[in-house]
Order: sequence, then structure tokens, then C-alpha cells
Amino acid sequence: MRVAIAYHSGYGHTERQAQAVAAGVNAVEGVAADLVPVEDLVDAESSAWAALDKADAIIFGSPTYMGSASAAFKGFMDATSSRWMEQRWAYKIAAGFTNSGSQNGDKQNTLVQFCTLAAQHGMVWVNLNLMPGNNHSAGSKDDLNQLGASLGAMAQSNVDAGADTAPGKSDLDTAAALGSNVANAVLRWNKP
Repeated sequence: MRVAIAYHSGYGHTERQAQAVAAGVNAVEGVAADLVPVEDLVDAESSAWAALDKADAIIFGSPTYMGSASAAFKGFMDATSSRWMEQRWAYKIAAGFTNSGSQNGDKQNTLVQFCTLAAQHGMVWVNLNLMPGNNHSAGSKDDLNQLGASLGAMAQSNVDAGADTAPGKSDLDTAAALGSNVANAVLRWNKP
């Protein structure tokens, strides 16, 4: 089984998150991840499109800029319209992740964009499936799902931190958990 991770990363933080998602996918026996930067999807004849078409699941990832997916990722979304017309991705598993400089940063809007894209393609959305962390007096920013997302994985990267240090370990562990959750969903969805 294959899981394609279609992502854009403006400064490297979201790429680091995508790598963590891939590690989570690859940790599940029988499933492998393919990282597909949206820059590889500019040419309609690119082999990267074939990776998405052949995948059993596609996980969408983008930084949240100004309360929305990045322009580069939005370009990819628009370029999927020919596949939408054919419903080529119908019944594939889908999920999403995002990153922003602020704790909130309106990241939920980006995940809703991804979920809507998946719905238009007839895909089956898989959520994060983690209880929120950091929501009680004994909690901390080191908790898994410390930003309390449900729809997908969220991460926060300080705007003055490089991709070598941000996002932090708990957000990367949350991204890996999303990858594992999607991989397990793919196995269950494709059970003979």
C-alpha cells in the first residue's frame, strides 16, 4: 500500500512536518510513504501526478499563511480539477496537516480547505484521532496533540526559528501519529 504526501513548505518547517508524517506511515508494516512536493506537480505530465493517482491515500500538507493554505498549495488544489472531473481519486483515503507561526494562526481553516478538497474528489477523510493535549493544569506544550486539533495534525513554528529546530518534538510526534493513523486506515479500508 502507498500513501502519497502532497505538500508545500515555504521555509522548511512544513517539510519537516511532512517527513514526520512519512515516518509515521512507514512505521506501519505493509504501507510506504511517498513525499511529493507540490513544486513537482507544476507539469501536468509529471511522474509525481502518477504517484498521487496510484496512491491508496493522499495526505495534504501546507503552511497556513493568512488563514489559508499557501498560494503554491492552492495552485496544486486548482490543478487537480481534471482528476475531479473524472473522480479519479474517489474512495481514496485523505488527511491533512498544517503549520503556522502562531499557536492558533487560523490553522483550522486550512484543514477545512483540505477536507473540502477531499470531499469534492469523493475521498474518505481520516482525522487525527488523538485526544487534545495541553488542556489541563498538568499538561504542557510537550504533550502529543498539544494544539488540540481533531480534523488533522497542526504544528506551530516560531517565526524566528529555523526548520532545524521547529516545529517542536510534540508537533512532529503528532504528525507521525497522523501518518500512522492514515496507514492503518488504508490497511483497514483495503482489507480483503
